[in-house]
Amino acid sequence: MAKSKYVSNKNETIPLFKNPVLEYFSHIHPVTPILVYVPVLTACAYFGFQQVPWYNGVIAYFGGILLWTLIEYIIHRWAFHYEPKTEWGKKAHFLVHGIHHDYPRDATRLVMPLLVSVPLALFFFYSFMLLFGNYYLIVFSGFVLGYVSYDSIHYATHHINMKGKVGNFLRAYHLRHHYEDENTAYGVSNPLWDYIFRTIPNYMLDLNKVPDLDEKKAKAK
Repeated sequence: MAKSKYVSNKNETIPLFKNPVLEYFSHIHPVTPILVYVPVLTACAYFGFQQVPWYNGVIAYFGGILLWTLIEYIIHRWAFHYEPKTEWGKKAHFLVHGIHHDYPRDATRLVMPLLVSVPLALFFFYSFMLLFGNYYLIVFSGFVLGYVSYDSIHYATHHINMKGKVGNFLRAYHLRHHYEDENTAYGVSNPLWDYIFRTIPNYMLDLNKVPDLDEKKAKAK
């Protein structure tokens, strides 16, 4: 097991850029993705369901959600946790994801900045247009719903005492990725692809330890 390391467990941030514009847009309020993308996914679903039979559309919609969960896993495992060898690569990795593991409770950098998410959304929109024909709007709507859910769940795991069986599971699952073993539990919104790719943690979740996990890390600082 590779122990995760971090610099601060407090809700604090550090500057990433000397350019004030880039620095400003590297921070984002956690509600922003909901405000920006929920109207988009709603419009796509509305117009998309007018083009195809509703029962096929429902299948395509859930297919879009499932596709997001796979992309979430791929990006987190092979992009965010890639270990670069060059100094430039290490600096780029820190900007993309390393800072989140060093400052896991930085509330201003827990969801994806619009400077990153908007170009990615456009890339996937036009890719789906080529791949899915008349179903592209529906698939894209489900895909974006998956993304918004991911961002919201990610914020909640770090800053909300999530209740219930599912909430407790997701919170414990992700916090253990940060504080116990960063080479497992790449799924944030769900563990599906961790099971499929065999990156499920081998210790599996004593939920009673979750509050202690936070408290011990905070006291250590």
